[in-house]
Parts: sequence; C-alpha cells; structure tokens
Amino acid sequence: MIENPGKTIQGGVCAASGFRAHAVECGVKDPKALRLDLGLVYSAEPAVTAGVFTTNRIKAAPVKVSQSHVRATEVQAMLVNSGNANACTGTEGVEHAKSSTKIVAKELGINMRQVAVCSTGVIGLPLPIERIEAKLPELVQGLASSHTQADLFAKSIMTSDTRQKEVAIEIEIDGRLVKIGGCTKGAGMIKPSMATMLCFITTDIGIEKSLLQIILSEATEQTFNRISIDGDMSTNDTVLVMANGASGAKVESLQSESGKLFAAALTYVMDQLAREIVLDGEKVTKFITLKVVNASSQLNAKKIAEAVSNSPLVKSAWNGDDPNWGRVIHAVGYARASIREELIDILWGEELACEGGKLGPAAIAKLREVASQNAFELTIDLKMGDSDYTMYTSDLSPEYVDYNRSEYSYWKAVERNQGS
Repeated sequence: MIENPGKTIQGGVCAASGFRAHAVECGVKDPKALRLDLGLVYSAEPAVTAGVFTTNRIKAAPVKVSQSHVRATEVQAMLVNSGNANACTGTEGVEHAKSSTKIVAKELGINMRQVAVCSTGVIGLPLPIERIEAKLPELVQGLASSHTQADLFAKSIMTSDTRQKEVAIEIEIDGRLVKIGGCTKGAGMIKPSMATMLCFITTDIGIEKSLLQIILSEATEQTFNRISIDGDMSTNDTVLVMANGASGAKVESLQSESGKLFAAALTYVMDQLAREIVLDGEKVTKFITLKVVNASSQLNAKKIAEAVSNSPLVKSAWNGDDPNWGRVIHAVGYARASIREELIDILWGEELACEGGKLGPAAIAKLREVASQNAFELTIDLKMGDSDYTMYTSDLSPEYVDYNRSEYSYWKAVERNQGS
C-alpha cells in the first residue's frame, strides 16, 4: 500500500476549492426503476485536464469524444451516465455524446469542448438520449459544493458496485493547502492496462497540462494498471484529472519538492480508489496483495504478476481457501518471463509453501489458515535480481458466474432499455 503523504479529509470530488457536483435520476438503464444515473462535476474556472483512456481497440463513443475534448482545450465539466455504455453504437452514439455536451455547455455558458463525457453500463444498446437530455437542465441547476453532492455524484456512476468509492486528502505546498479528491466506479471486467472503470479526480493545484499528464500516466501505471478481478478489459475505461489552480499553489516541475509531493499525493488517492475497486469486486470474497520480488527486470516481474492474477485456476483455488502453490507456479511458468525453477519461493503470508521450486516446509494447517482469511499477501520470490511488482487481485466465485449470466443478460438489458 502506498503511504498517505498528507491528511485524509472529506468531500470527494467537491473537496478541492472551486468544484461543484450534482446527480439526478433519469432512467438510463430502466425507465421503470429510477435510480441516480446521471452526474456532473463542474469547475467555476477552466481546469487544466489530463486523461488516460482504455487501450481496448474497441472504444466507446464518449471515450472518442472526451479524448478529443481533453486534447483540444481545458475542461470545466465532466458529465457521466451509468446504465448504458454508449459503446458499439456507431456514428449515432458519437452524435449522442456530442449533443449532451452541447446542452450542458449551453446551460453553463461554456464551449462544448470544455465538457468531457463518460458512460458506463451495457455495451451495444442505443443510448436513451431523450431521457438524458430532458434531465440536463435540472442537473446543471442543482450544482452545489458540498460533501453531500459529492456523494450523490459518486453514487450516480455506479453499476454493479455495491457502494460509492471516494477519497480526498490535503497536502501543503509553499505554505498553501492543496486538496485532491476523487471517486471511481468498477466491480467487474477488471484487468490490468486499465480496468472497466471510470475515475474522476479534482484538485486545486496550479500545474501545466503536459506535466499533469505525465504524473497521471505514471500514477495510473502504479495503481489502476495493477488490479485484476476477472481478466476482462472494457471499452469505456477513463481516468480524468481536473486542476483549476484555485489554491494558489503551483507545481513547476516533477523534480521539485512540490512536484514530488503532488505526484505522491495523486498516486495515493488513485491507489486507495484502486484498492476499493478490488475490495468491491463482483461477488469477491478475497482481497490478495500479490508481490513478485527479486525479478531480473520490472517487465519480467509484471508478466508474472499479471499471469498469476488473471489465472482462473488460481482464482478458483483462492475462493476455496486452498493454498495451491502448484497452480501459482504453473502460471509463473507460462508468463514468458525469465525464471529459474530451482530458485522460486512462494509464500502465503509468512508461510513458505514452495521453496526452491519444490514443496516447502510450511504446515498445511498454517497455509490454510492464511488462505482462509478475507485478505492476505502472496509473495513470489524469483531470486534473480532486484525488481519488484505488486498487484491487487481477488478470487473468482461461483456467484460471479451466476451474477453475470443473469443480472447482465443482454436480452434483459434490451427489455429494460425499452421499458418493456
């Protein structure tokens, strides 16, 4: 876990000065079962904005629009709907994404390119744009700067999440308090190289766009690119950071003390949100901190960590409280990384299950005691160098399969979308 370089505070996306939020119900997923599903975050001043987006070759319409807007200008608003991904919806989906930004921009008195747009939910269904557009004026009019409004926004972006995921901290730079707050959603389709997730972060630091992008990209690599629940990657993954400079403090370079502190703070916020995603994974019962240590290179450590974290066999064993190190070492072997079998140690907590590539001295009762815990560490020691790589991962339960074959049935989604 990354250490908190500041002080934890309340407020989520409204913690930083100058940011407001709101959320409303508009029946995106099901017009007969209203829930908070349309949210907006707004900065009174244009905010330097950086983004990281899905690496899936299939990108949702809002991803394409937001990528263009973030490149072109400084964003002042982030519009999000849950319940429909607006993915694989062709040119019509892009037009719907753009039209929603136009309406929000008109209501706020800004340019449409100053509005980023995100969607999350079922892929392949037309976005019920009429329901969304009808609620946009109300959404803008309800903007307020309060912890309650931040909570509403965090709830509005949820899909299969069971709770909102928020964090905020403050740090001191040049004698001024700088706040960073954010929220995220994500519980299924979680895989390294972004996950099926949306993340929105606000801060009142002053910073140049190129520097913010560098810090965000590096922080993403250390956090959201290191989580795995079920090994699937979505079409809509987006992380956006808005920095409006309202604190009066500035970061001039990454090498400066202020730059290092801000980077550490942003990474901490994102690490906390990444942990929350895995802890709230779809029907997850285990949270595993997987450490690959003493690898010959960072790349080799990463390959092994991802192979083990994504293995259905390994995840199934974790679900059964089974310290099956054989399943772990077989995944190590097919990771296509540099290893020497006779050097590998595997530990459940502090218990040595595998030593030198063979059965270790740990008693099975001790191993099962660790494996039965809701959260534990698993360490793979390669003894080939000094490179390490850590991931947050989970088990895979029978309930996960049942949930995804029933709750996320495509035909049920079609019926709900049509209100039938």
